[in-house]
Amino acid sequence: MQTAPRQRAERRPPVDKYLERRAELVEAALQTLAEMGYARTSLREIAQKSRFSHGAIHYYFSDKVDLIAYCVREYKAKCVKRYDQIVLDATSYQELESRFAEGLVQTLREEALLHRLWYDLRAQALYEDAFRADVNEIDKSLEQMVWRVISRAFALSGKEPSISPPVAYAALDGLFQSALLNFLNEDPDALPNLKYRVCEFLSLACQTQKPAGS
Repeated sequence: MQTAPRQRAERRPPVDKYLERRAELVEAALQTLAEMGYARTSLREIAQKSRFSHGAIHYYFSDKVDLIAYCVREYKAKCVKRYDQIVLDATSYQELESRFAEGLVQTLREEALLHRLWYDLRAQALYEDAFRADVNEIDKSLEQMVWRVISRAFALSGKEPSISPPVAYAALDGLFQSALLNFLNEDPDALPNLKYRVCEFLSLACQTQKPAGS
């Protein structure tokens, strides 16, 4: 009696395996970088805290700058998508204001060390030419994300934009960085203050009623 031939297991194309392992390395590197910061993290340190050898890391990235820039770019791209979904789903100004502020509070609570890494990298770009193009690219994507939120807030409140994209981004980025510093300093009011101030900024920009308690 003949048996049916055993089907061969599908083999993943080499490119899929490469991207999968690269993504795994990026995740491991992000955790080490977020914990230790740019200056104290070397490729050997990342290798020691992951299952990748020092040589394997060089297979995927040319050097430390290449790896760090890629890691932060990937993380910030995920952040942008998160807030874009809020913009798409919001049906009223109040909903957009509340969900955007709560989203910032949530990411600060859960991912403070990753945000600290971003500000660390942005500061390094003032001294190292190798970072500047990547930092400028990430900064621009964040500014555009903020402006999509602000533009939607103006539209939902029935108002014309009264500020420019760079001003909106600078204001919200300043509020977030200040809250991050306070949060890392274990200030119990860091998160509620961030939510209040983001709502306050949006209400002032869109000329809606200021949040309660102002």
